Amino acid sequence: MDQFWIYFKLGLTHVLDWNAYDHVLFLTVLVAAYTFYQWKQVLWLVTLFTIGHTLSLILAAYGIVKVDSGWVEFLIPITIFITALYNIFTVGKSNKRNGMNLLFFSTLFFGVIHGLGFSSYFKLITEGTNSKLLPLLEFALGIETAQIIVVFVVLLLAFIFQSIFRFSKRDWVLVISSIVIGLIIPMLIENYIW
Repeated sequence: MDQFWIYFKLGLTHVLDWNAYDHVLFLTVLVAAYTFYQWKQVLWLVTLFTIGHTLSLILAAYGIVKVDSGWVEFLIPITIFITALYNIFTVGKSNKRNGMNLLFFSTLFFGVIHGLGFSSYFKLITEGTNSKLLPLLEFALGIETAQIIVVFVVLLLAFIFQSIFRFSKRDWVLVISSIVIGLIIPMLIENYIW
């Protein structure tokens, strides 16, 4: 049980670490356009992100994939930037249903990229263990739990701003996505690889 809590807590703090806020920014823009009434779609998006994240950790932990960390550190803010732009260009569009498959696929793919950012550290801490699969699953459960906490907070803030402060859903999505873009631009400049 001690091992479970070690890896679970590691997954939890991986997402909720204020020094590595890229995960929180991605989740924020990923669900900015949703409400509590759409919890099933939100849960699918969060779970697909976790699956992608875990898949890249599995591939890296078993030595199947090795990626230059410079590229990964550049691609992570790109995924956040693209998701925020997607929100800005699709807010208020009525046929978002057609874009759900694209959003599901891109969330899974972006999860892979974000997982690669943590893969070398995770590989290092699981190097001495007999089986890497159980720690990976425990870590993934911690990530999923932390992501649900972040998403709940974002949806709660959306509810408060849209019902109490009378922000329109469109304004909420535009403001949140624009703030995230403003926060991510310095990260893009800092990790620029050329």
